[in-house]
Amino acid sequence: MIARVLDEVFKSLADASRRKLLDELHKRGGQTLGELCQHLDMTRQAVTKHLAILEAANLVATLWRGREKLHYLNPVPLHEIYERWIAKYERHRLQALSDLKKGLEQNNNAKK
Repeated sequence: MIARVLDEVFKSLADASRRKLLDELHKRGGQTLGELCQHLDMTRQAVTKHLAILEAANLVATLWRGREKLHYLNPVPLHEIYERWIAKYERHRLQALSDLKKGLEQNNNAKK
C-alpha cells in the first residue's frame, strides 16, 4: 500500500510543470486555478490536469470557499519520502562528520 502511494508521488514529481505548481503553492497556499495559471505558460485545461494528478498523489489538498476552489500544498507525502529515502542516508553523513571532528580534536590535543 505505502509503495503504491509513494509511486504516485514520484510519478507526480517527475514532471517539471507539476513541480512548478507545487513551488507556487509553497510560496502561497490557497490559490485558485486562475491564480495558478498566471504563473505558468500553459492552458487552463493543462493546469487542471496537472492539479488532478497532484491531488490523486495527495500532494495538493483543496478547499471550497463558496464557488472558489482553493489549492494548498500537502507536504506530508514529501516528508514521508524524506524520512524513507533521505534521512537515513543523511544520518550516516552527519555521523561521519562528527567522527571526523572528534578525530581532529583528539589529534590537535595530542600535539599540545
